[in-house]
Amino acid sequence: MKIAVLVSGNGSNLQALIDAQQGKQLSGQIIGVLSNKADAYALQRAENANIATAVISHKDFPNRESFDEAMHQQLLNWQVDLVILAGFMRILTPNFVSKWQGKMLNIHPSLLPFYKGVNTHQRVLNTGDRLHGCTVHFVTAELDAGQSIAQSVIEVGLHDTAESLAQRIHKLEHFIYPQVTQWICNGQLSWKNGKAYFNQKPLERPIQFAQL
Repeated sequence: MKIAVLVSGNGSNLQALIDAQQGKQLSGQIIGVLSNKADAYALQRAENANIATAVISHKDFPNRESFDEAMHQQLLNWQVDLVILAGFMRILTPNFVSKWQGKMLNIHPSLLPFYKGVNTHQRVLNTGDRLHGCTVHFVTAELDAGQSIAQSVIEVGLHDTAESLAQRIHKLEHFIYPQVTQWICNGQLSWKNGKAYFNQKPLERPIQFAQL
């Protein structure tokens, strides 16, 4: 299975996927890394692993639709089967999402459906929640609203800050994202008629990884 990863920044989740591929824990092949920012360090990570890269700057296009179409054409050129969003900081148009429905994953630093959007760690602290985590989900046109596949959970400590939670959640992400990606590569996880299936059965709730 051919995989493309979309990035905008440091690319630590990309590195986790590269490490999983090199360690034979990911049977798919990352064949391309696409960024909307030429200075994203994730591009260097890809080059270090001899993975093709492409930069398509949203600033070069008059609107979101034309930008997304350029990305779509690049993905078609790479002939990818699966698109992974790894810190890609652009909201995708419904038209683009529809073309990759069931073939595109995102990871979000909260236990969805709670805390969609940004600043999740501080919002969890502000609310006083005991549990926090991250969610891998299929991408739909509505932000952070696609069906959740898997979640990893931690307990919020008395002395946690937004920064410490971010570090703890990153560690969870680096474990859970390659795992879910591999489920798609080996056929355990699939998408049919607008719904996720795991081991040929409808996935009724996210698979939980607890790290309390």
